[in-house]
Amino acid sequence: MFRTALITIAASLLFTGAGQAEVPRVATDIAPVHGLVARVMMGVGTPDLVMQPGASPHGYSMRPSEAMALSRSDFVIWMGEGLTPWLEGSVETLARDATVIELLDSDGITVLPFREGARFADHDSETEEDGHDDHGHDDAHGHEGIDPHAWLAPENGKLWLELIAIELAQFDPVNAETYRANAAAGRAEIDQAVVTIDAALAPLRNGGFVVFHDAFQYFETSFELSALAAISLGDASSPSPARIVEVRDTVAELGVSCVFSEPQFNPGLVAAVLDGTGAKTAVIDPMGTEIPLGPQFYPALLLDLGQRMAGCP
Repeated sequence: MFRTALITIAASLLFTGAGQAEVPRVATDIAPVHGLVARVMMGVGTPDLVMQPGASPHGYSMRPSEAMALSRSDFVIWMGEGLTPWLEGSVETLARDATVIELLDSDGITVLPFREGARFADHDSETEEDGHDDHGHDDAHGHEGIDPHAWLAPENGKLWLELIAIELAQFDPVNAETYRANAAAGRAEIDQAVVTIDAALAPLRNGGFVVFHDAFQYFETSFELSALAAISLGDASSPSPARIVEVRDTVAELGVSCVFSEPQFNPGLVAAVLDGTGAKTAVIDPMGTEIPLGPQFYPALLLDLGQRMAGCP
């Protein structure tokens, strides 16, 4: 009888194990990507973040725990080498068996080339509807090719939610319906956020503004805004004195209403541009450093950015 009981228990455990889901382990690079994955995985699991919020995406030394998360991952979901060039080698070395999804290479997303020059008034952005385009991703972080800040286009976020759900469902079919339902709910939340932001930003469409660096054109394009200039060429470089003067002249000449700074960069540069112009200033953050991580991060990031911009026309 005892032996029969052991066989029964063992069979029960085997049956239970066969029916359980193998929850995928997902490593992500930046908080906005983490937020999208967390929304799809809500109620099933939690993705790992291999770069601390607020850190520069262009150069980062992973902590041991972050390297461990990367090495044990089933999926690595990241923006791509254009944003976090340091991560490419680590992925190749530590996550050899993982499925790697580079979001900037996703089919159907909107990608934009970097704008050139300190003033943007004479430069029209172009939209590529295919992520596999001829702009060199290898040079994007050097301010050539594709602008990698593509998460600030809500439509891209919606497409990525669907892509992430499809990939995770194939790996973990037991939770496939949950992934799909979460992605659908996430897309609806983004749509709701867009309606709110669109109404709030209406006054800003009548005036010009200047950004610290050219990270916001996806957001601008989505909401029919247009920055007039950027203080810095990119987030990996410092502006020259001549560029500061040019941007300050632009602010004065065009009656710019607001100059936006970012928490990661020197506020003294913004003060130099504002000097004698009468323009206002506000802090906006494309990474959402102060927003709590989790399933609601992505719409919260969009809403925070829209609210801060709307408050400084």
